[in-house]
Amino acid sequence: MDPSSWNWELIFPPLPRLIVLRPALVMTDSLHSDQDHHAVRDSPKGLGRSTNTSRSDSVTCPACHVTVTLSKNTEGRRRLVCPYCGATYNHHESQIRVMPTPTADPLRHLRLPIVQDGSGNIGSLMVGRLGGVSVGVPDVHGIMIRPGSTTSCTSLPPIAKEHEIRYDNNPGGGGVVGGGGGEDRTIFRIGSGSSETGLLMSNYGEEQTSREEFMQAVSQATKTGNYSNLMRFYSRTFDSYANICATFKQMTPPELTDPLNDLAFLEEPELNMELVYSVNDALRNSPSIVHKTVLKAIVNALLDDKQKLYAQDKVRALFIILQNPIFAAQSSYTVLAHVLRHVTSLPNPDHQVLVHWFRMLEVSRLRMLVRQMTQFVTIRQFPPADRSLPPLSKSKWWIPAAARVLALINAANNGCQPALLHYSEFYNSALDHVDLMQEYWRWQSPERPGQFSYCQYPFMLSIVAKRIILTKDAEHQMILVARRSLVAKVARHQTPQIDIFFLNINVRRNYLVADSLKEIASKQKDLKKKLRVSFVGEPGLDMGGLTKEWFLLLIRDIFQPEYGMFVYYPNSRCYWFSLAQQGSLREYNLIGVLMGLAVYNSIILDLHFPSICYRKLLSPPVVPPLDSAAVGVTKDPSIDDLAEIMPDVAHGLRELLKYEGSVEEDMGLSFQASLQEYDRIMTYNLKENGEHIPVTNENREEYVRLYLDWVLNTAIYAQFRAFYLGFHSVTASNALIMLRPEEVEMLVCGSPTLDLHELRKVTEYDEYRPDDRVIQDFWSVLISLPLELQKKFLLFTTGSDRIPVGGMGEMNMKISRMRDREENLPEAHTCFNQLILPEYPNKEVLKKKLIIAISNAEGFGLE
Repeated sequence: MDPSSWNWELIFPPLPRLIVLRPALVMTDSLHSDQDHHAVRDSPKGLGRSTNTSRSDSVTCPACHVTVTLSKNTEGRRRLVCPYCGATYNHHESQIRVMPTPTADPLRHLRLPIVQDGSGNIGSLMVGRLGGVSVGVPDVHGIMIRPGSTTSCTSLPPIAKEHEIRYDNNPGGGGVVGGGGGEDRTIFRIGSGSSETGLLMSNYGEEQTSREEFMQAVSQATKTGNYSNLMRFYSRTFDSYANICATFKQMTPPELTDPLNDLAFLEEPELNMELVYSVNDALRNSPSIVHKTVLKAIVNALLDDKQKLYAQDKVRALFIILQNPIFAAQSSYTVLAHVLRHVTSLPNPDHQVLVHWFRMLEVSRLRMLVRQMTQFVTIRQFPPADRSLPPLSKSKWWIPAAARVLALINAANNGCQPALLHYSEFYNSALDHVDLMQEYWRWQSPERPGQFSYCQYPFMLSIVAKRIILTKDAEHQMILVARRSLVAKVARHQTPQIDIFFLNINVRRNYLVADSLKEIASKQKDLKKKLRVSFVGEPGLDMGGLTKEWFLLLIRDIFQPEYGMFVYYPNSRCYWFSLAQQGSLREYNLIGVLMGLAVYNSIILDLHFPSICYRKLLSPPVVPPLDSAAVGVTKDPSIDDLAEIMPDVAHGLRELLKYEGSVEEDMGLSFQASLQEYDRIMTYNLKENGEHIPVTNENREEYVRLYLDWVLNTAIYAQFRAFYLGFHSVTASNALIMLRPEEVEMLVCGSPTLDLHELRKVTEYDEYRPDDRVIQDFWSVLISLPLELQKKFLLFTTGSDRIPVGGMGEMNMKISRMRDREENLPEAHTCFNQLILPEYPNKEVLKKKLIIAISNAEGFGLE
């Protein structure tokens, strides 16, 4: 058979250095078995000319520079076909053109050899191409693979101008578009055009498949049940980066495009995203055989990594492949891993482009992409028992690759105002069950800085996991400090007492703030020990309950107006630092120490600070070594930040920026700020001689910027610096680097959601059973109470009305029976979250006694 009649576009060139595959075709027609081609790499002096090799009947392809020995039946032919790149050229005139793809289905005439390794997978073939790792691919046996060439100038055959791929309707049904035959045919155009630059770069024509045509094809295939032509479309589309871009890339007018510098716009990927979404949605609802076809095509695209493309086209192709819904199936994870590796191996500028493009995705599709990546990490971390995935020893790079891609998506999400997804949607709760402290120590290890740790990507760790790390790290520090105290005692030949292992706070209830200040100031070296509180004159033993009450009462007293430290804003129901600095800096430091002790000892506080306060606490998250370094300063505060504290003032500033009249004449403002605290109005200059500088339409943005910076930073700098240093004097830990401001707030103040049904699920019973009448009446009464009384019940039972991190399902509560004391009120052991409940005769008595108990509970005693 004449080689010029073969369809060389489907012939796979040899994989250099690793595996050599001859381009042997098994034809349905007769083909001589001895008709093979022996190719050697050469550096020809001329293109398309015979070379001075050992034989005179050889020729070098001007496209791929492969020297081919001519067989007897091709020596006299004027036009030749390269068996390695598919290009046709004139042997004598050095002219090259591209062989167009035939309209008939080439798979009916060609049968390619199946490349398999010992286990029947493609693992060994992917060595060197996809990261040098040999892995098996479940459920994709017999994939046809087209490895790329190592020659830098080699590419896929450019798509010829006016080239069209026609999928005709056939008697079997399932045409690409439409249901008729004859002249009623629709064309899927993969792309057209040829490079005019001589660089063998892919060039795409103006005519492409429209979304309407594609949806009509999907509808027809769904009705007939014949997906063969649709499979061809998917196979050709995803078979290479060039075809992906040819199908989905929106064409730019020639006068606006330089083929040598086709830089992508950051804010616009120049893709037909509606068509991308439609193709993915149709694929999601297609049968598994279509999924396998797409998976095979993507493998081919990944292997053909030496093709020449316009700038950013590889990024576009990977951006589209990442959104493919077939990667939701576990059987596709081996291929997905290599897709992720290709994404992470892109240069940093391309990563910046991807970050901008991820912001353009619809929220639902971005969420789906995050969930696919999260599920991929989970299944690789906790593999199924059927061993369907490669051994972990051969795929350790999977999770780091997925984490880096998730980091790009997270960066894109954080760059949007407001964020497209809530930060908790990036949490992987399954990671709560890994050895978190091992991950933390690996992250902290200076000996091996290149090790992967989940702590490098803290957005993946849930607040529960971060709380565990903080708690364990605090316990480790407690043990170290206690050990030093013990060693010091022994070194001085003193008998150690049990008190040396604790931070002992002894206070009087009537002098709570003064005594607490004195105790904390005198025991600075013990702040990192386990906290233990005792009230003078009371016999209570602190097993956790006294500590909770001390925090509760101290926070309540120190925020009273007579102390003048904080100002309460009723419109926002929160506190902010007093601009007049009524309290001393020592007391602000105490509040910071209290917050630090609460986090350090896993105590939830009833604080009402705006979220910017926690941003300032993490600015920076680690105290700088220089005392002169600025701390607790928020960069570029916004009007929204001020609105959390003073919504009325924030509204006035917004109106000022939008005002269309003359600001100077109509408002009469100057560069001064006036605020009211405790019935006093105080005025401050925002800049030197601010009282003489009018606010105009031209400088009003400067006025707003200075106003925000003054209220949120400058005016309270001394107070907040003392507060910041107090907090970090206890919580100093690198673990704080992993926390978001919202997570610090949750660790300090607890979860905002009160769900008694979750608490009921985890409650244990002592001498009661869940189906006893008293227990059924108790839960019915408690759930029917208003929110204020429900919080009082939590305060009565646990010593705090705050919900712990992770929700009420993280609490441990026990209800015990009190026999023969129906006249008594319920009692509680707050140290153990234990409720002592008498066996009341009916529901009405239980409700009355319970409300009396929870409404009048303060103080401790011993039975």
